[in-house]
Amino acid sequence: MEEISHDKRRIIEALLFGSDEPLTPRQIIDILWSAESGGPKLRVREEEVLEIIRELNAEYVQANRSYRIIQVAGGFQFATMPEFAEWLGRLMKEKAKRKLTQATIETLSVIAYKQPVTKPEIEAIRGVNADYAIQKLLERGLITIIGRAATPGRPLLYGTTQEFLKHFGINDLSELPKPREIEEIMADHGMDMERELLRRMGKTDEEIAEQLGTTVVSENGELQELPPPDNTDDNLSTENDPSNPEGSL
Repeated sequence: MEEISHDKRRIIEALLFGSDEPLTPRQIIDILWSAESGGPKLRVREEEVLEIIRELNAEYVQANRSYRIIQVAGGFQFATMPEFAEWLGRLMKEKAKRKLTQATIETLSVIAYKQPVTKPEIEAIRGVNADYAIQKLLERGLITIIGRAATPGRPLLYGTTQEFLKHFGINDLSELPKPREIEEIMADHGMDMERELLRRMGKTDEEIAEQLGTTVVSENGELQELPPPDNTDDNLSTENDPSNPEGSL
């Protein structure tokens, strides 16, 4: 069993680093003092919490770190320094450009048309393990857990979210392409499925380019630059040629 730290300074730093929301001194005090299953308790005063935060920031200044602990919305949280805004902006822009892979878009299609649906049902339809695709879709906020099925084992049920509707620019699920069109897209467009889905929803090429960008996340989590679309007859004939491994699924 790993040793539990009792260093208040390091614990408070870890809490602030791991929290998605600002933590107030009162919340930090409650976390340190609360304990389940007989775990350790640490008593700390609000003035001590504030002093520790000041000391941590002094360390970051001394070490010339790119971040500080700032006070916001009545609490404290980590934030990067303003001079790094340009670089972080590029990161956010790049993340926003990441497309869905073929595996995730196929899984998303199954969920969108069959919801509520369980992972075993998704895997039965697709014929492959869906763990990775479901996890990525959950991380992107495109799907969510909406309950449990009334079947043996009580498997989780998945459905789409409002973020899913926003991602594809639609008001409700009735605006999705018909299932038959999805099958055609899967058969003909491979990694460019998401682009074709958006096109069939009436999006212009400019809107699609702005929404999807030029990168895709591969199955191993790496970014890959997509080549510019080529709509020449030669390219189309190559893509549809089953003897060409580059154009087949």
